[in-house]
Amino acid sequence: MGALSWSVRTVDRALDGETVYRELLADEPVAFWLDGSLTDRVERRVSVLGTGPASDVLVRDAADGDVFAELAELLAARAAPAPAGLEGYFSGGYVGYFGYELKALTGGAAAHTAATPDALWIWADRFVVIDHDREISFLVAADERWVERATTSGWWMSGVERPAIAELDVEAHLELDRAAYLAAIGRCMTALEAGETYEVCLTNRVRLPAVNDPFGFFCWQRATNPAPYAAFLRYGELAVASSSPERFLTVDGAGWAECRPIKGTAPRDADPQADQIAAKALAEDEKTRAENLMIVDLIRNDLGRVSDPGTVQVPQLMQVESYRTLHQLVTTVRGRLRAGVSAVDAVRACFPPGSMTGAPKIRTMELLDELEPSARGVYSGALGYLTLDGRADLSVVIRTAVLTPDETVIGAGGAIVLDSDANAEYDEMVLKATAALGRKVGE
Repeated sequence: MGALSWSVRTVDRALDGETVYRELLADEPVAFWLDGSLTDRVERRVSVLGTGPASDVLVRDAADGDVFAELAELLAARAAPAPAGLEGYFSGGYVGYFGYELKALTGGAAAHTAATPDALWIWADRFVVIDHDREISFLVAADERWVERATTSGWWMSGVERPAIAELDVEAHLELDRAAYLAAIGRCMTALEAGETYEVCLTNRVRLPAVNDPFGFFCWQRATNPAPYAAFLRYGELAVASSSPERFLTVDGAGWAECRPIKGTAPRDADPQADQIAAKALAEDEKTRAENLMIVDLIRNDLGRVSDPGTVQVPQLMQVESYRTLHQLVTTVRGRLRAGVSAVDAVRACFPPGSMTGAPKIRTMELLDELEPSARGVYSGALGYLTLDGRADLSVVIRTAVLTPDETVIGAGGAIVLDSDANAEYDEMVLKATAALGRKVGE
């Protein structure tokens, strides 16, 4: 495979992501928008939008073979340093997702079959990087003509209007209704009491009618529930609209891998004093802290298998981070990858995200296969990018809608431990599902 030559054009302003998508990407058969513009929860707010050849999209199911190895080979074949000026940014590579059912390749079983592909990765050869804090944008392509066409007019000066989306009832469309979900929690309790597991991340699916305008849905979602890992991914008639607040894994240029698991959720309150009390209660809740700590230990073990001895560390332990609709309890776990370990190797070692399984991971996934009647699909997997210079940035797929012409599916769940209150766990699951729709419970 020949060496790539990137054409890069710099624009001295932070372009509007919605306008970029509508003007440059809306008519493409595949497209993506990793949106970091509407949150203060990250050190540097950067968005990436782009596309690639429809013929160069890696679409695989777990039964097709080892997609992790296949993707690693593709990245190695195209490996290249970042173009000048794009160091530290997305600088060419693959954008897409690993679905939960790929657990069959990482120690789990192939218990359910998803309606959507288990892995979907777009070779991004035309993209726009927007640094919202530095007020600068880059238009990048392997084809110089695309950059020329994209910068021949002042289209980015135009405004856009966000379409309205009809309200959707969540509880009326649960795959496991209240009674069934409470019964599943009871079965979790039996396994916990028997010592088979310490924590079970039991999840549910909301199956809603199809949405005519998936991109309009995402624009509405991001306006009502901004998140640091907001993302829109489209491949033909399949679309993924995510308002995820959770980092699964990043790998930087020096080989440091970082996970930021979330365990612990509480709704925001319109009254500032009550909201502060709710955040403090979340931070001090013994059950929530126990849930978080068990997942942290699991992730330390996962990262430890691919990191240099002694480098795995926890620089942030159980801090409250607040979003538009939710408070969350977040921990940071880091480790420096061993020589020869790639970003894809690190993903494999940590997949699926421990915050979406429970602990111990393998036995708990077996229990979940028995308790959950359908595939999780894209939900509970990882979404983001893998670059040609060896970096990665992936979110946990939560607060996410998967949209097809047949239906709109939202996954939600929560960690079940011995002192869980079943009714409270059900309410938390519904809260998380409604967060993907940008609403609090009761709205």
